[in-house]
Amino acid sequence: MSLGLAFVAVLIVAVAAGWVGYRRARRLRAAGPLHSLPTYHGAHVALWAAIPALLLMAAWAPMQSRIVDQTVLSSPEGQALPQSDMQRGAILSEAREIARGQRDQGFNPESATIAPRIREAETRYSTLAALAAVLAAIAAAAIAVRKSVPEFRARTGVERWMMTLLFVASLIAVLTTLGILLSLMFESLRFFRMYPATSFFFGLEWSPQTAIRADQAGSSGAFGAVPLLWGTFFIGAIIAMIVAVPLGLMSAIYLTQYAPPRVRAWLKPILEILAGVPTVVYGYFAALTVAPAVRDFGLAIGISSASSESALAAGVVMGIMIIPFVSSMSDDSIAAVPQAMRDGSLAMGATTSETIRKVLLPAALPGVMGGILLAVSRAIGETMIVVMAAGLAANLTLNPFESVTTVTTQIVGLLTGEQEFDSPKTLAAFALGLALFLITLLLNLIALHIVRRYREQYE
Repeated sequence: MSLGLAFVAVLIVAVAAGWVGYRRARRLRAAGPLHSLPTYHGAHVALWAAIPALLLMAAWAPMQSRIVDQTVLSSPEGQALPQSDMQRGAILSEAREIARGQRDQGFNPESATIAPRIREAETRYSTLAALAAVLAAIAAAAIAVRKSVPEFRARTGVERWMMTLLFVASLIAVLTTLGILLSLMFESLRFFRMYPATSFFFGLEWSPQTAIRADQAGSSGAFGAVPLLWGTFFIGAIIAMIVAVPLGLMSAIYLTQYAPPRVRAWLKPILEILAGVPTVVYGYFAALTVAPAVRDFGLAIGISSASSESALAAGVVMGIMIIPFVSSMSDDSIAAVPQAMRDGSLAMGATTSETIRKVLLPAALPGVMGGILLAVSRAIGETMIVVMAAGLAANLTLNPFESVTTVTTQIVGLLTGEQEFDSPKTLAAFALGLALFLITLLLNLIALHIVRRYREQYE
């Protein structure tokens, strides 16, 4: 029995146990008063049957692969494998894929010999884990059913279980963020041991190509991140926002204040479709349509340095991509302004445009600014549009018709292909990721601060 079938079996046991607990509570209520409703008794039994068994399966799943490998390596076939950890790991990986039917044969002949052992061990341990989970569900359900007595506080137990599940769900998000931050920090510290942090954060030259031997030219690359950070802000926070903020804000004003209900019902979903378009599609549009048009426009107005890969092309398309973010947040914020404020302004003789400029927009400022800063965070983390339309040149320039690059683009370039994670070139990607993480975190904190500060003013 696989763990997937065991998961289904545990759910079936939980549902059946919940029904038994519900029916038992119904019979008890017929004989006298109950502290909790029969539905709470049934839910309490079902939770007791499901959660411990599922936790057991979740704890076993990551350990099974290691136990299977140890069992296989202790067999005669496993002891005949090469002693090199790298070769042994490659053979086990191929044998595991053969055993699971993902491939017919591997590059190493030993993998075909080891595959039956892996298949047998995985089947045996999966069956044992599945049976243990089902037995644990049945045992926990039996204990929970016996607790169903008239004075038992089943509702309190169910609420305690739900509070625990909600706490674990919120804790997973926090731990995931912490794990991302720690993984970036550890690798970044390795990079800063090889390259000074001051030169990284304040250096004006980015040339990560390092030589293979120390006596070759360029044996120590230049990792100044200022051109990358400038390109990221130039494209994502300046050009894209010049496009997205006016169009998104004006579309939100029209949809909330001027558009008839039928027009709004059509235009708002169409506008929000832009948020679901894959970024690679925007990249194709930028590379094949916008970038040539921008280059021709630059040459027509006398800018000889206009390139087919430019910051302006990537920034314009990125601004179009994030219009729905600005528009949706502004729309919701303007619509949330109390109607009494709008009616009071109109009653005092203000026109609709004056009401929008002097009443609605100031009152909706927290949501509007929060949406803009979240859109900036989305823009500076974009990769595909910049790769396909802005190029890879790390230029520190104010000319939007020249090619620039961003942090995310360089991360892709540094980690593409077979790379050794012990050189400054590769570890620089983690330092760039840490810098980008801190920048987006700072923007989110600023957005949260603005929302809280101005919300207190207008509530």
